[in-house]
Amino acid sequence: GNGGSSADSEHIVGELMKGFCKKRQVPEAFAGKLMEADKERGKYLAEKLQQGLPAIALTGHTALSTAYLNDVDGLLTIAQQLYGYGKKGDVFLGISTSGNSENILYAAAAARAMEIPVIALTGKDGGRLAEAADVAIIVPEQETYRIQELHLPVYHALCLMLEERFFG
Repeated sequence: GNGGSSADSEHIVGELMKGFCKKRQVPEAFAGKLMEADKERGKYLAEKLQQGLPAIALTGHTALSTAYLNDVDGLLTIAQQLYGYGKKGDVFLGISTSGNSENILYAAAAARAMEIPVIALTGKDGGRLAEAADVAIIVPEQETYRIQELHLPVYHALCLMLEERFFG
């Protein structure tokens, strides 16, 4: 997403890459490897590291984004990152309060071409992103700030469900 939706994407990554509501301890076998790898730090690592669900906010990476913006086309920076990082089995979550953010629509098109399912998180009428998505979650608001306020409980619910599914 853009603006506040970009911040939301970073927030989502934070919830997925570490424990959200559950403590996600590393498996015992990995804990043992950590302790073998470093006698001094291994135990602490084993106690503190948490299993994560791989997630990347495609709105960061300033050097890449600005290089692509300068050298190619700024509307395609998210699509380029999706093309570089994405693989079969991934999911693309496109966040756009209007559902009509061109850069997100380009990224959704790239995702579809890569056979990566697209989930849209929007407001208003869902816009073109809802039409392009495999699943569209459209919150019932028109004003940007209200849409963003309703996106928070939606993506927290998604994070909770994912955490339960993968870390039960």
